[in-house]
Amino acid sequence: MPRPGLPKLIATDLDGTLVRSDNTVSAFTHETLDRVRAAGIPIVGATGRGPRLTELTRNDIRAADFLVMAGGGWVVDHTDPAGPAVLRDERLSGAVLAELLAELEAAVGPLTVMVEASEASGAPLWGDHDPSWPYQDAFEARSRQECLAVDVVKAFARTASHDVDVLLATAREIIPPTSASLTQAGLGFIEICPPGVDKASGLAVVAQHLGVDPAEVLVFGDMPNDLPMFDWAGWGRVAVSNAHPAVRSVADEVTLRNDDDGVAVYLDRLLSR
Repeated sequence: MPRPGLPKLIATDLDGTLVRSDNTVSAFTHETLDRVRAAGIPIVGATGRGPRLTELTRNDIRAADFLVMAGGGWVVDHTDPAGPAVLRDERLSGAVLAELLAELEAAVGPLTVMVEASEASGAPLWGDHDPSWPYQDAFEARSRQECLAVDVVKAFARTASHDVDVLLATAREIIPPTSASLTQAGLGFIEICPPGVDKASGLAVVAQHLGVDPAEVLVFGDMPNDLPMFDWAGWGRVAVSNAHPAVRSVADEVTLRNDDDGVAVYLDRLLSR
């Protein structure tokens, strides 16, 4: 059991929060997370990365007992002796996505669109080539028709004529939450997820599985896709100092930036007090 005065579950975002700008995680961070687990507190990696990036994600947060991936749509229990157990797998209908994109393009003009269609390890995104996408090695150009012929884990969309936050606000005016969940994670694209999918709903699956109340959960994050879990968690909401202003504004505390191991520094102090 966790020591008195500590949270009973800790969840952290990865990119921009736990992972440094050079795409590494420090030895200090790994060691601190191991100490958290030794104190009896389960750890959750909560990320927008899809299940196709599970191997990379496991390497970045090796201490994680659970992974909440795809922004909450894919939840995996890594404590099962029989092997990883998928607790949640949500998909967005390609037909529904086609309708949503048509409505959005009618308002903002042509969009660059990519979809995450497969959970297979290392599978590429499909869709329109965009030189601003930072992960060109995991991309495959495919027609819109091909992309929308299947159910998808999530979709990414952008237009050069709109700032990503402006595009997100516009999309939320057009697309109701009953049709899709919308967010952005700092990549310059809005993310279109199945309805009801966000990091809070993914974490809720883990919390229910463990019998932990949201009031006993501590979370760390940096981008708007972390806001739902900041609203949901009650023990503490901590932003790294490089976080988006919207995240900093609702955080209970602000720790050092990701490049200075802000999450690990905060947890080290928490364990030492």
